[in-house]
Amino acid sequence: MAEAPQRRSVHVGVGVGLPLVAAAALGVLLFRLFPADAMVRWGLSPAVVAGVCWAGQLWYVGYGLDPGGIADGFWRRLLGLANAVTLARGALYAVVAGFVVVPPGTSLAWGPALCYGAGVVLDNLDGAVARTVGRETEIGRRLDMAFDTFGFVAAPLVAVSWGLLPAWYLSISAARYVFRGAVWLRRVRGLPVGDLPDGDLSRYLAGVQMVFVTVALLPPTPTELAWALAPVVLAPSLAVFARDYLVVSGRLSRRR
Repeated sequence: MAEAPQRRSVHVGVGVGLPLVAAAALGVLLFRLFPADAMVRWGLSPAVVAGVCWAGQLWYVGYGLDPGGIADGFWRRLLGLANAVTLARGALYAVVAGFVVVPPGTSLAWGPALCYGAGVVLDNLDGAVARTVGRETEIGRRLDMAFDTFGFVAAPLVAVSWGLLPAWYLSISAARYVFRGAVWLRRVRGLPVGDLPDGDLSRYLAGVQMVFVTVALLPPTPTELAWALAPVVLAPSLAVFARDYLVVSGRLSRRR
């Protein structure tokens, strides 16, 4: 019985305390880094937007953890090398989200591409670190999944709001949520949900999307070229989401 209050306190710390502290720290840092001319769009501060997004990511991760399984050595596992790399990636994606309220053409025009590109590099690093010098954990898996999904929303939103990509490119951001919502609805209705196909193609196409969005965000990239390539890059990824749903719903056989 004595362990219950400890577990509850750890769960509150993870689900509430950690997001609030992390958001405040990131917000204070960005308030000092963003110049005044970057804080005029829609009356919102990019530092506040980034802090809220950072807190939301961490809250999502902490909210889904089992209270009974996080007390024992949680902070040691969370702050391990691999998870530290993943957390840095999430913070970079939160900074990218802050640029949604930054007008294009400021002195920070390189910021989204540099932050998102650095996050893409870290995405390839954290898993390798976990497999070589640490170990893969449930916390790390949730962090990785949450940040991957958020990055696919934040970076395209900035590119679209700056006119660097067409608005319909945001369908790649919505596709993940539509897919998960459709699977959830099948489970609620008591319908069978099969296993996903092997993920090599999905991972490859996700990497292509990350590189393409990073390049589109770079100031020297011709906007006309990015718009012309957008449907070519987008179509295969949307097709894979459709294929995955057909497989898990049993409408298409799963090939090994």
